[in-house]
Amino acid sequence: MKTIFVILDGVVDRECKALKGKTPLEAAYTPNIDWFAKEGKQGVVAEFETKSTPESHERILALFGYSPHIVERGVLEAIGCDIKLKHGDLALRTNFATIKSIADPIIIDRRVGRTLTTKEANILAKEINKKLKLPYKFIFKATIQHRGVLVIRGGFSDNITDTDRTYSSRKDKDKLNYAIALDDDETSELSANLVNEFIEQSYFILKNHPINKYRKNKGLLPANIVLTRGAGSNIPEIKKLSGKWAAIVSMPLEKGIAKLLGMQVFSFPYPPLRNYDVYSNLYEGLNTTISFAKKVIRKNINKYTHFYIHFKETDLPGHDGRAEDKKKMIEIIDSEFFSFIREITKKEKIRLVVTSDHATPCDMKIHTSDNIPIMVYGEGSDNTKRFTEKESKRGKLSKLNSKEIIKFLISE
Repeated sequence: MKTIFVILDGVVDRECKALKGKTPLEAAYTPNIDWFAKEGKQGVVAEFETKSTPESHERILALFGYSPHIVERGVLEAIGCDIKLKHGDLALRTNFATIKSIADPIIIDRRVGRTLTTKEANILAKEINKKLKLPYKFIFKATIQHRGVLVIRGGFSDNITDTDRTYSSRKDKDKLNYAIALDDDETSELSANLVNEFIEQSYFILKNHPINKYRKNKGLLPANIVLTRGAGSNIPEIKKLSGKWAAIVSMPLEKGIAKLLGMQVFSFPYPPLRNYDVYSNLYEGLNTTISFAKKVIRKNINKYTHFYIHFKETDLPGHDGRAEDKKKMIEIIDSEFFSFIREITKKEKIRLVVTSDHATPCDMKIHTSDNIPIMVYGEGSDNTKRFTEKESKRGKLSKLNSKEIIKFLISE
């Protein structure tokens, strides 16, 4: 039996005002995934060993049966960008962001309004690599849109705080917070000081750059600083997943996770953001992911025992409060991808597992620790009719913890 594991990133929601009290999953027309729901079983993933404001990497690792704290975000992002790390290299996930000023460091937008084009990000990254000076070698790489990775070479400690504290419960998370060592070790102090030096220098390099002057003239937010989070300096040795896995992923984080877990990664260059219309770009990215996933599955259905497909796009409308777009993306995935999986079930014996990593409610615009619906097709059925937050609570799978999910993924 082949297993197809689909994570719809951040798709879980709460009642949305824009959808007349329904969630995007409830409001969406999804005949294909609902067919799987009727023919399969549902439940909810109710327990994760993660904090109240969950991060994607923690939840994805947990869904695969690993401790969510086994590796830090920066290490995964670096691995996903094909940066070769040595033990002690300090790796951090970064964002180009907009602050008021270094003297008044209120974070106006931690993603530059999602309008930083691929070309702009690459030019700004090149400028930083050219002009920013640290006493240690470093690699700074723009990845997709506002996202990036920083690696400082050497023997460092990752026991430091984030400068981007969006996933913190602290009241001061909406302003730039300098990195602080979490112990009295000199190496931790050095690590925090290097990160702070990088951030300060990035501001003075970026604030008057011609690209940011142009963006201001166009009424766009300037990318005037680089923020960091998820510091990591250790690459764990972990047991690889059972079975022969193919991962169909587009973002550095998911690539890094797939590589660390021993999967064969199938990826593609994410469509560049060219014209500041981020949602046109997201729909292009979603359609590209679907087309690529179908191609890979068709070609390799007999070469791999397990397929992991991750749809990142369903998370972003939640962060932006765009319930209609979230609903529309769900409908596209149902119409173009899950209809394809239905066709495959006519020829192949398939186990389909569909879930999410976390909730991103449109009316809250942040990750929340809500229960996550899970649907399993190919292991019998129950009386559920649709794949939704409420319907999943009625399923025979009942309440699961994250460590129980792996039994649906690797059982024969």
